[in-house]
Amino acid sequence: MRFSPPAAALAAALAFTSAAVAPAIAAGPAEGTNDRSVVAGSTPAWATPSAKVGTADASAVRHVQVALSLRDVHGAERLAAAVSTPGNADRGHFLTAAQFTDRFGPTDDAVRQVRNWLAHTGLTVTGVSANRLLLDVSATTGDLERAFGTHLASYRSTVSGRTHTLTAPETPITIPRSLHGIVSAVIGLDDSGATIRPQHTTPNATSAEQQCARWWGEKNNTDVPQKYPAGAQSNALCGYTGTSLRAMYGLGSGEQGSGTTIGIVGAYNFATVADDTNRAATQLGVPPLKAGQYSAVLPPGGFTDQQQCNPDSWTGEQTLDVQASHTIAPDAKIRYYAAKSCLGGLYDAVTQAVTENTADVLSFSWGNADGERSLPPAVRDQFNSIALQAAIQGQSLMVSSGDAGTNAGVTGTATVSFPASSPWVTAVGGTSVGLDQQNTPVVVTGWENSGNTLTGGRWTPQQDADGPFAGGAGGGTSALYGTPDWQNGVVPTAASHGHRAVPDIAALADSYTGFLVGQTVKGQFDLYSFGGTSLAAPILAGLSADAQQTRGSRGGLLTPAIYGLRNGIKDVTPVKAGVFTPAMHGLSGVAVPGKQGDYLIDFDARPQTLQSGPGWDNVTGVGTPDPGFVAALAAK
Repeated sequence: MRFSPPAAALAAALAFTSAAVAPAIAAGPAEGTNDRSVVAGSTPAWATPSAKVGTADASAVRHVQVALSLRDVHGAERLAAAVSTPGNADRGHFLTAAQFTDRFGPTDDAVRQVRNWLAHTGLTVTGVSANRLLLDVSATTGDLERAFGTHLASYRSTVSGRTHTLTAPETPITIPRSLHGIVSAVIGLDDSGATIRPQHTTPNATSAEQQCARWWGEKNNTDVPQKYPAGAQSNALCGYTGTSLRAMYGLGSGEQGSGTTIGIVGAYNFATVADDTNRAATQLGVPPLKAGQYSAVLPPGGFTDQQQCNPDSWTGEQTLDVQASHTIAPDAKIRYYAAKSCLGGLYDAVTQAVTENTADVLSFSWGNADGERSLPPAVRDQFNSIALQAAIQGQSLMVSSGDAGTNAGVTGTATVSFPASSPWVTAVGGTSVGLDQQNTPVVVTGWENSGNTLTGGRWTPQQDADGPFAGGAGGGTSALYGTPDWQNGVVPTAASHGHRAVPDIAALADSYTGFLVGQTVKGQFDLYSFGGTSLAAPILAGLSADAQQTRGSRGGLLTPAIYGLRNGIKDVTPVKAGVFTPAMHGLSGVAVPGKQGDYLIDFDARPQTLQSGPGWDNVTGVGTPDPGFVAALAAK
């Protein structure tokens, strides 16, 4: 791999920076007034006049966060790149949370001005984040409309194939002109959070899959046509144990993540997650959690919006993330940050995780189901501000790239997901991996699945709403952010077109070669096979913790180091192979048959436009970690 010289990272000041996190605030006054400024980018793309179905209930109470702008955004971007770039004189010179806030956070006076204005409009601030970027406000819809000079309406929107009624402002919000450049967004004024989903498959209990194989080729249904030669076709796997997953990445007894903390950000909380992790550990070759090794930060006031957010999916995600990261880094502490809901609460949890600055590595196994543009631009900018703080503090952010490939089946057009497309995170794609009984790789290829149904004694490609596509890692090119310096010379210009390319790296994600997770469902504990890039992200978080143990210090934003690795990365290319399965796994927004049958999954056969290939590709990025990855990353 080639990597731009360290000086270039600073001299160029990152070509994408002005688009990355600059607050989306317009200077012009609101129509009909002379003392108000419009906050540009404060309405989501789905809130169109044709989709409007009614007005919002003026008496309904909403919890929102008034977001404030960073000071010296470009200086923060330069510093984040410098402290993360191998070979730079500032590499590793991270700031504390207090130092970041003093240097880049809003001033106390800015917070005071905003609080005074909100009080003048009848709104009460119930809390201020430690970095002074978010002010919590609870108020009725009517009071919020009067304060921000807009009207909230109801819109019919399709999210992951399902129709929802969501609330959003009809027009961009406005603020006093005196607060121009201070207030950057109001998070939670719309329901864009409902488009955010965990990026995992719907799991199947292993006991229900009598035909699954414990390792590649252990079982192979010869009663169905053999599309692939001997050794290249297998029954779907039951799910890898912890022992197999560690062997997949060549981890030895010395790579435990000792002295590190992995943070996991999600919504809601599963009370039995620690007990389930320990019950699963006894069966899967993983050490149980030690006393105090796992902790959870829960939101004050409990959880809300369960009907809109599907808590079961989020608590399943929590269990997967805890057990996957613990398997890869069994000595690392795990700290779970729970959002009160998916509707805006995730930003509270992310901010808590970053400002607390306890976690060295953070894993986000969720993303925007309808592409990066469906969130209001001002909200995306606020996430990038928080991600910038994390990088400057030395925290590494791992984000799943998505499970719907190009997202064309969900949105109608190809688009990458957010926050995977943020320049300030490591976007993690997916692989399909077949290990033999000795845990030796037989198949390693990109996770882009095609579905076939047995019809008339032949395998017939499925023709669902999205054709044969049956799930795969998200990837492609951002429409919002320019090419980061560290992708220059590695990502082909023909692929990036001058924009941020996704993903950066990949790990196990295919549910048909998935990972066993223990979970108590309706009082019954069982092992389930999980997949999705929700699995890949905590795997990379665990590997990063192992590298930190070896290095003895934090790594910060990992993409500059990853793009500069010359070893420890396996280049992933298509492999002609596939698995038989009697049931297809469900993924959010991906159409698959919903009944038992005879199905064959083709690996990495380009069911959409994504496919692995030599060098960087839009499924696995630079590739997938090899046994030497931890040592190579630690040396950067």
